Amino acid sequence: MAFKVLVADPIADEGVELLRRDAQVDVRTGQPEAELLHSVPEYDALIVRSETKVTSKVLEAGAKLQVVARAGVGVDNIDVEAATKRGVLVVNAPLGNTIAAAEHAMALMLSLARRIPQADASMRAGEWKRSRFMGTELNHKTLGIVGLGKIGIEVARRARSFGMVLVGYDPYISAAAAEALGVRLATLDDVVSVADVLTVHVPLLPSTRNLISRELLAKAKPGLLLLNVARGGIVDEDAVRKALESGKLGGVALDVYGKEPPPEDFPLRNLDQTVLTPHLGASTKEAQVKVAVEVAEQVVDVLNGRPARGAVNAPALPPELLADLGPYLELADKLGRLFTQLHGQSLSGLEVTYSGELASHDTRPLRGAILRGLLEPITTERVSAVNAELIAKERGIDLQEGPGIAPEGYTSSIQIKGRQSVIEGTVIGDELRIIRFDDYPVDFVPNGHFLFCPHTDRPGVIGAIGTILGQSDVNISAAMSGRLAPRGETMLVLTLDEPVPDAVCEKIRAEVGGVRSLTRAQL
Repeated sequence: MAFKVLVADPIADEGVELLRRDAQVDVRTGQPEAELLHSVPEYDALIVRSETKVTSKVLEAGAKLQVVARAGVGVDNIDVEAATKRGVLVVNAPLGNTIAAAEHAMALMLSLARRIPQADASMRAGEWKRSRFMGTELNHKTLGIVGLGKIGIEVARRARSFGMVLVGYDPYISAAAAEALGVRLATLDDVVSVADVLTVHVPLLPSTRNLISRELLAKAKPGLLLLNVARGGIVDEDAVRKALESGKLGGVALDVYGKEPPPEDFPLRNLDQTVLTPHLGASTKEAQVKVAVEVAEQVVDVLNGRPARGAVNAPALPPELLADLGPYLELADKLGRLFTQLHGQSLSGLEVTYSGELASHDTRPLRGAILRGLLEPITTERVSAVNAELIAKERGIDLQEGPGIAPEGYTSSIQIKGRQSVIEGTVIGDELRIIRFDDYPVDFVPNGHFLFCPHTDRPGVIGAIGTILGQSDVNISAAMSGRLAPRGETMLVLTLDEPVPDAVCEKIRAEVGGVRSLTRAQL
């Protein structure tokens, strides 16, 4: 098999089996960094969970790596910046553990409200102290949700069924979208000040580290119940301890911690108002299968040149757009490659036009694919949609982009225009087609070896070129010509089964009258 995949942390068998349909898969878990540095150079893809740290050293050693996949949501154990610089795509599984995490948040909420773990421990100790474990009903209580992403939304849906009043903070969601969920948007301070229960569902970023701080907790109502099933470090654990000891917080449930596992002297272990679980948010059988399959599918897609729906360091396409834009991503890459091979003497001052229906979509992924195609034939660096923008900037290449009207008879097209050159393509059904070459109308599939023969249209030219290629054992699989006028300027495009040797090109130039130049390309 062409591709090799290293699974460095345990994932469900369903994901491994899916990978083995397309690649050689080695499952080698628990490797220390030194061992991983030794083994990773031979692999095209690396799959991890939270245990393996994908450092800049690991990425540098993985010279063949195209993709690093995290079987889960967070990627804080992966040096995403280093991966981006090396053109390595980082993907995660943003959907697979959504339900599991939301259900765990609800379980912790109920455990806090009804003091279930403490009552269970008391029963196991032989006690019967009903009055000690007076609970709180969730009905009509206000739930503050910090982060209305996929998990926050699922928590909101479940909390509504408990009769809770929902208020949320998320600067990236519209008021209309929140209202559809039954959530009133507010500032973070306002959410904390009105909440009876506060749950956190945001990624760990510099802007969210210690987001739940001493200053923020000071604005809470006395007796607030606080949950964190997102990422350790979002909640200031020392501030939480002090708020519990002062009575400001009525209880805290944590599934994630600033350091995992927490040290033996972790102070929240000894407080009666806490419920602590060992990072179980995604620990259901169903979630483990879902995330394994989700990342396996994306790894297979990336290795086969298709876009990934869970890309972390490149523009990602929602699943519903993949069917529409997927073929155009391949077309964009091939247009870039063809332009460089035919007109690569100058890649400055290029204009890209997205025409017709295509112009209504987010074209950032298409830009990345065009840049990758333009750059890969002229650099020894690995170029991907991840780092293409960085390399282009270093080389002074800046694409000017805009919408346009599709050529007559086509619904959409992509055109790359230089100072004196144009290439345009479209997708018909699922088939890629090149429909313009400079001033010439053409129509060919961009796949294979090509010979472009601009000439003056007159009897015998095409036959003479074909004869020389046949005598040289170069097989023509397809041919088409686009001309500006009868017996006028014409572009002959030959699709070949093998490349045309230099000597054959020289023979055509010398023996076939009217041929002005020959250009070869491979796609």
